[in-house]
Amino acid sequence: MKASVFFENMMRERSEGRAVGIYSVCSAHPMVIRAAMQQSAQDAMPVLIEATSNQVNQFGGYTGMKPDDFKAFVYGIAEDCGFPLQDILLGGDHLGPFVWRDRDEEQAMSLAEDLVTAYVRAGFSKIHLDTSMWLADDDRSRPLSDEIIARRGARLCAAAERARVDEDLVYVIGSEVPAPGGPAQETDTVTPTTPEAFLSSYKTFSEVFTQHHLQDAFRRVVAFVVQPGVEFTDSEVFDYDCQVAKSLCAALKDLPEPLVFEGHSTDYQTPGALRNLVQDGVAILKVGPALTFTLRQGLMALENIERELAILYGIEPSRFTEKLTGAMLEDDSNWRKYYDGEAERLQLQLRYSLLDRSRYYLPEPAVQAAVDRLISNLDKTGIPMALLSQYMQQQFDRVRSGEITDAPLDLLADGIRHCLAGYSAAVRN
Repeated sequence: MKASVFFENMMRERSEGRAVGIYSVCSAHPMVIRAAMQQSAQDAMPVLIEATSNQVNQFGGYTGMKPDDFKAFVYGIAEDCGFPLQDILLGGDHLGPFVWRDRDEEQAMSLAEDLVTAYVRAGFSKIHLDTSMWLADDDRSRPLSDEIIARRGARLCAAAERARVDEDLVYVIGSEVPAPGGPAQETDTVTPTTPEAFLSSYKTFSEVFTQHHLQDAFRRVVAFVVQPGVEFTDSEVFDYDCQVAKSLCAALKDLPEPLVFEGHSTDYQTPGALRNLVQDGVAILKVGPALTFTLRQGLMALENIERELAILYGIEPSRFTEKLTGAMLEDDSNWRKYYDGEAERLQLQLRYSLLDRSRYYLPEPAVQAAVDRLISNLDKTGIPMALLSQYMQQQFDRVRSGEITDAPLDLLADGIRHCLAGYSAAVRN
């Protein structure tokens, strides 16, 4: 299904009173993507998978993949698990100068234009234009104005329109955009975007896009990024409060065209909170770290089972947790600005933080080799039901009911799908 058709249908259903939406899987881990496809197949709805600008870009990003590579990667997983390619929606998240924010505007924006162009030419059809960050020659003593953000956004939109080969291209814009990867510092409160700030920003974007002859593209803006009051930190989750966000969500009714909000950092929200978000107009729910957090939980649970069986069966343990922590200590570039504290606290953060900076290290060869050995070991030994009950009670119940098998990969996928189930229920009200 084309993205433009999906969102047109979604808007129509919402106008008829159905609180529907879609969740966006922001991950490059194959187990997560496979589980998301399995969940979407069960729900008979498209799967939306997004890559971020620092993860996938024209130079490879931290995954080593360019947009064409990421598309081929996702399609390969789909073909392997029998998921229809036409039911895949690909999105580009935080597309803008974020990766090059240490350069001046002209350099950073030129590279960002190339980034957006590469995504569109690769067939990504949902484009989040994010120009909310300071660049090297910006005055950091004051926030970026809506005019600057919108002007830079229009420049990137124009590049996307030049690269477009058909009508299947929709946009997400906004100026109150959480940074990719989550907050770098702990916070005590999360303040929702005010309705006045949202409406003013929307008006500025509309005017600037019109000035740049991008009226047609602006009509394909399906969502605006705001802060509805949800966030998570290293050890805390800020839950959605309908009353606190009431005036912001009501402002959607003041727009000349139908629009929804896109909610970032919805990870770890309760199923009820997710449902309320969609009902209130935050109809695109972004989730990423919670999925690899759940995967890491599952791998550690399997490692506990493996440890119990290692001596009995004479197997060489995978040492998954040791390998993961070792990789993180060897290269602190992906977590150092997010974690701090004494050595004991740091060890807890590296392994268990809700920010899940460990997701950057799962693809490391030594870590992946440990995962492969862990799965191979348990495939050989089998998993006694008593140990499955001890360490993976939820999956034990589902194995007992015949819903899944006790194969390690099935157990891991089930954990991820359980996390996605709250999103699935929320967007299909």
